[in-house]
Amino acid sequence: MNTEYEDFRASVRRLAADKIAPHAADVDDKERFPEEAWAALRAADLPGLPYDEKLGGSGADLLSQVIAVEEVAAACASSALVLLVNWAGTSTVVSHGSDELRAEVVPRVAGGEAGAAWCMTEPTVGSDLSGIRTTATRDGGDWVLNGQKRFISNAPWAEWYAVLARTGEKDFGVFMVHKDDAGISFGPHEKKMGMRGSPTTDVVLADCRIPGRRVVADPTQGYRYINGELNVSRALIAAQALGIAQGAFDAAVAYTCDRRQFGQALSRFQLLRGMVADMAVKIESARALLHDAVALITAGDPRARSRVSMAKLLCSDNAMSVTTDALQLHGGYGFIRDYPVERMMRDVKITQIYEGTNQIQRLVIAKDVYAGQVRS
Repeated sequence: MNTEYEDFRASVRRLAADKIAPHAADVDDKERFPEEAWAALRAADLPGLPYDEKLGGSGADLLSQVIAVEEVAAACASSALVLLVNWAGTSTVVSHGSDELRAEVVPRVAGGEAGAAWCMTEPTVGSDLSGIRTTATRDGGDWVLNGQKRFISNAPWAEWYAVLARTGEKDFGVFMVHKDDAGISFGPHEKKMGMRGSPTTDVVLADCRIPGRRVVADPTQGYRYINGELNVSRALIAAQALGIAQGAFDAAVAYTCDRRQFGQALSRFQLLRGMVADMAVKIESARALLHDAVALITAGDPRARSRVSMAKLLCSDNAMSVTTDALQLHGGYGFIRDYPVERMMRDVKITQIYEGTNQIQRLVIAKDVYAGQVRS
């Protein structure tokens, strides 16, 4: 990795350590929005990373986005989730939306003044998006949306919601719904195991009327548009998992250096050293695979779809293992909230589930293996 990326990583790491980490435990304990972290991210212009300068962003590449998410997640996974969901919620508009729609939605999100979310999951629909029941019906120059979206990250904090809705028997569109539109409401705050600082509610659409300009491009191609964005969003989730693993690893190494038993530091015990070595290998191998996937995505290589599924799978599975071992290395202290590893272990579990469960990732990978598309 060149010096520019290393300098960027170092700057985000300092920001996370100084401005985000000190508030992470309180954010988790009180299940509140990470206000301090968001203010720090805004001050550093990080919400605008992926957007073109003419839309108020800095036009950074995907690797920079991955690095930023990883470093923020190492301090506070909830703060990283708020950031990356903003990017996901606007990705379809950026890729396929009209200039008018981009100008309406993106600048405030890029400046951190507004949030965004994307709405796919429903009460009976998770991995199988073709089963979506939310509908969008054309009425004159408007669209009228009806349905219920579940587990929507950044709701109700976000200002914009990218809603995948059925427009025909086999057709889907992506519609940008504003928080102030008539007919949109929000369910109660979800009481979650982890990611407690990331707001999550249902989004309910009851005869929600939006102007025709807020449909993203072709209202029959939304399913294809969303699928096209999954490579990037899965890379960002992989980065989040990797960051949590790195944060837990760093905490475990520091603890085992300081903690003494039988007259010596825990770090001198051979069995513990073996655990730490395995954790280090899991983190570095996952990071290498993620960066390889990012390079393929950036190059537009068709192998990217399978490779990023591998990266999401490996990063999240390895992170679950690393955080579990990090807690074990803390002994009984790892089980109490005075230390961050128990929060990290709770936070990381969802990375094996959302943005396509790891079982789904395995199916994607296997399909490409049998199609002969994985070999370099």
